[in-house]
Amino acid sequence: MNLLAVAIWIAVLTSSLLLITGLRRSRSAPAGPAPGLHDLSEAAFVVGGPGTVVDAALVSMLGDGRLVVGGPGIVQVHPGARATDPAERAVLQAHRGAPSGWLYQVRYAAMCDPAVQEIGDALAARGLITPPGSGLRRWRRWGLIQALVCALLFPVSMVLTFVALAFDSGYAVPFIVKVLFALVGGIVVGLVCAARAKSRVTGAGARALRAVRSAHLNDRTPHVQTALFGLRGLRDPYLRQQLVPAVRGTRLAAAQSHTRSHGTAGSTHWSGAEVLPILWCAGSDGGGGGGSSCGSGSGCGGGSGCGSSGSGCGSSGGGSSCSSSSSSCSSSSSCSSSSGSSCGSSSS
Repeated sequence: MNLLAVAIWIAVLTSSLLLITGLRRSRSAPAGPAPGLHDLSEAAFVVGGPGTVVDAALVSMLGDGRLVVGGPGIVQVHPGARATDPAERAVLQAHRGAPSGWLYQVRYAAMCDPAVQEIGDALAARGLITPPGSGLRRWRRWGLIQALVCALLFPVSMVLTFVALAFDSGYAVPFIVKVLFALVGGIVVGLVCAARAKSRVTGAGARALRAVRSAHLNDRTPHVQTALFGLRGLRDPYLRQQLVPAVRGTRLAAAQSHTRSHGTAGSTHWSGAEVLPILWCAGSDGGGGGGSSCGSGSGCGGGSGCGSSGSGCGSSGGGSSCSSSSSSCSSSSSCSSSSGSSCGSSSS
């Protein structure tokens, strides 16, 4: 029993040490002065990936009348409407390409617009978020498995304790007591590391976001609150009535595009709806580990890049474009090519 207790302690300590070290290395930030966030679009990407960036743009345009609601879930662009930033230009371009003007389709398409996707690439290059392919999913899985194994060892340890007491009439430290702290520590370390691996925001990114929130502490403008806190920061009931169903409808748009892409031979429509929510796919410029993560089956007509994965790729991808040159979903980054995707696991 003593040897078994020692073996459990060694296994838990070794696993925890490897988990903590690997997670720290995968989330390491580049050396140099602490980077900051340049604008609200970058803050929105840190909060919830491409989805929150587009949500903030939609809130701004719906709020000032550049977008108008023409029916339940249908939006129209007001004549003469102009965009004030890349995210709003992505919305206008997505609306032009939307077959019916459904808000959820506009949102879905705008999230994979090159201008929106490149925000994540720039943040990853500055060490504020971790790009797909950095191994966070592996460490999250490791942490969950460690916590589960340690939890399962509790009833096993209780059984061994009763067996030992039944055959040993003398006083001895119960087996469960010998391994109790190892098992509790293994569960805590596993769950904490899994939770940290689920978030792509680095320590530097969290500090930069806090700084931006402090700078806008008294600004209750709906699009500012949406950029800084996501839709939970949006208090306007009219805007929430439009945006919340659109967020849910993004899954439907992903499923529709997935169906189209698999139903037409040689189609280059978006796919990647296999795993939702649709998230950020890092381009080769964004620290994504060399080469695009827009591989085959992605939301840009290829892999799991612009379009899929858990919280790994950012937060809600979509797919209006796979064409422009420097984008994270561009032809130059091998969008719609092989299976070298590396989407990780945000959420919008």
